[in-house]
Parts: sequence; structure tokens; C-alpha cells
Amino acid sequence: MKRGGGGRPLRVLVVSGPNLQLLGRREPEIYGHDTLESIHAALAVRAKELDAVVDAHQTNHEGAIVDLIGEAPSAKTDGILLNPGAYTHTSIAIYDALRAVALPAVEVHLSNPDAREAFRRRSRIAPACLGRVAGFGARSYLLAFDGLVSHLRNRDT
Repeated sequence: MKRGGGGRPLRVLVVSGPNLQLLGRREPEIYGHDTLESIHAALAVRAKELDAVVDAHQTNHEGAIVDLIGEAPSAKTDGILLNPGAYTHTSIAIYDALRAVALPAVEVHLSNPDAREAFRRRSRIAPACLGRVAGFGARSYLLAFDGLVSHLRNRDT
């Protein structure tokens, strides 16, 4: 099984953006009843099963997201799982950060932005990402994580 550099477990940075700390009580008809803490816990369990490690963060601040992405290479991060929230539709800075670090990244959303308001249908982030998983509620994070880890393990074969 492929591991990260130096035989260590694969390391995945998980970043969730604005208002995601409110999951579980924020518009549950759109975002479900799972909390971000329960999503992070499920990711940690799945990571252990896949011989990987997650480093999960949430911030409401665009600059903090850019900082986390920018620090990823020196933290020996192998890939990034990113739910930029509303910044999906506006942030050239996050797009530029992803391009600058050149790590495989997957954009993830609980809801399906393409089935929502027109302004949500354009992602400024997607062109800097390997893929996008959306619309499966909390399972979107796990599906995206599995896809990213599979990509990381198979990229050199």
C-alpha cells in the first residue's frame, strides 16, 4: 500500500470554510443533521482504516484558509480536501493558493450547488482541484476522502 513520503501514512489536510461550524443546526433541510465534529470524527476513523492521517480545520476567514493551504507542503501534506463554503463562488485567493502549492485537492460540498441558487453554480475553486464531490450530505466528505486517497496511492503507478 502506498504511503506518504518516507514511508509515513498519507497526510490529508481537511479545511471547512465559513459557517460550517454551524452544521447540525444550520438549515438541516439543506445541510443535514450531522455536525462538523461528527464528520471530522468519521474522517479520522476512515483515515485509520486507510493508513492515512487527517488534519482537520474549520475557519470563517478566507485568509486563514489561504494560510492553511500555503503551509500544507511544509507540513508534509499529500493532499487537500476542501469545503470552501460560500468562498467557492468568490475566492480567487483560495484558487491561487491551491495552484501555488500544486497538491492534489478535492472540492467537497454537503449540498449540490448546481441544484441551488444560480449564484452557487459557479465554482472559482474547481479549476484548481482534481475533482468535486457534492450533494451526499456528510457522506460527501467520506466519498471525497476515499477518492483523494485512492488518487494519491495510484498517482505514481
